[in-house]
Amino acid sequence: MRQAISQAEFGAWVGVSEARVSQLMAEGVLTRGESGHEWLIAYCERMRDMAAGRASSELGGLDLVQERAALAREQRLGIAIKNAVARGEYAPISLLAEVLATASQSVSERFEQLPGLLRKVCPELPDTARDKLMSAIADARNQWVRATARLVSEAVSPPEDDEPEEGESA
Repeated sequence: MRQAISQAEFGAWVGVSEARVSQLMAEGVLTRGESGHEWLIAYCERMRDMAAGRASSELGGLDLVQERAALAREQRLGIAIKNAVARGEYAPISLLAEVLATASQSVSERFEQLPGLLRKVCPELPDTARDKLMSAIADARNQWVRATARLVSEAVSPPEDDEPEEGESA
């Protein structure tokens, strides 16, 4: 047992096929040239890790520890969102977009009523002054609309410097 053995012999010892022993070597569990004793220790350690959920039985398979951590993270995020909703600090983007669109439309409609209101309230105001005033108000309204659209776009679109999630393309 203290000398190097073949894959077939080791497979017979532990009750697995020679192909499985070869796979364990490819995965780095067993190292070529080590004794049968060292292989047995490494194999038993791998089996203990799998039984404890620290290692997957397949190359590229699920890692129970990582899966549990990912689940715990998602649960924590879900609870954080529920708490934010309860505190009134969170609302769905679609609701916020609706409210913003309604408010913008209301403000725009009020701006459109200003020329008639100015004629009633300030009939002595010269037409050139009224036109300059309306031009300044229209400019301010347009800047407001552009700034609002930019803020919404920046808030809704993901930051460019984030790396894509697994399975997503950049």
